[in-house]
Amino acid sequence: MTHPDRDYLAIDAVVNIQTPEALAHRPDDRTEFYKEKIGVDGGTFDGISLEEMLRRMDTAGIERSFLIAAKAGPNGHKASFHMPYDIVSDAVKQHPDRFSALAGVDPTEGMNGVRALQKAVEGDGFIGAHLYPHWFELAPDHARYYPFYAKCVELDVPIQLQVGQSLIYSKAMPRRSVGQPITLDSVACDFPELKLIGIHVGIPWTQEMIAMAWKHENVFIGTDAHSPKYWPQELVRYINSYGQDKVIFGTDFPILGFERTMEEIDAIELKPAARRKLLRDNVLRIYGLVG
Repeated sequence: MTHPDRDYLAIDAVVNIQTPEALAHRPDDRTEFYKEKIGVDGGTFDGISLEEMLRRMDTAGIERSFLIAAKAGPNGHKASFHMPYDIVSDAVKQHPDRFSALAGVDPTEGMNGVRALQKAVEGDGFIGAHLYPHWFELAPDHARYYPFYAKCVELDVPIQLQVGQSLIYSKAMPRRSVGQPITLDSVACDFPELKLIGIHVGIPWTQEMIAMAWKHENVFIGTDAHSPKYWPQELVRYINSYGQDKVIFGTDFPILGFERTMEEIDAIELKPAARRKLLRDNVLRIYGLVG
């Protein structure tokens, strides 16, 4: 079924699973960040079923969401958490036509983490990797990530990584902003085949993120976590012109709600072809999925 305002459905490339089972792995100190800082409503924050997530996706005209098995900080710290791969893979198995899975990366796990990533992709159908550099206070060009980058090239899967400013997610573990987009330059030079997606727009270094995507064939931009009505104008111009093949849509749900985000994108004056590429075609191409 298509959305009444479009002849195609969107694909959300950055989504966090919010079932009560999944959230049992989240530390107890996130209320201030999610509810007070970001404004996530209490019902969503406390957990929603997969069926409710699908209902919201349907209302917004979103066909598929990429669910992240996030690794937020090294295991063992009270402010860190790792979303188990099997929780996300089980959700995909229940709704394979609506969900895909992304495997979180923790560089402190070394080769054990690399082997877990390989098993997730080859054995459990994960379609890519996901990385939060700020949680480890290691910039994207740090050597500890390189085994994971090499494995992504071998597996031919993209890796998403947060770029731009990071916030205070836990007062017990404030993290420095290490994701300046220029740090992707070395990675892309060393791994030209690696598909790197700088998610979270790159704010406040959006122009720098655009420069990296323009320079490197396999560097792309994810638009999640920042409301479209507040996107920097240089990003909108890029999507509408020479960057129309380089940007993908995401919400970072529950940070942004599905319906509100789609409404705000519809309010932006995007050329029809550029909007379709943003919402659907680019992510299908980058991840090698069938449209």
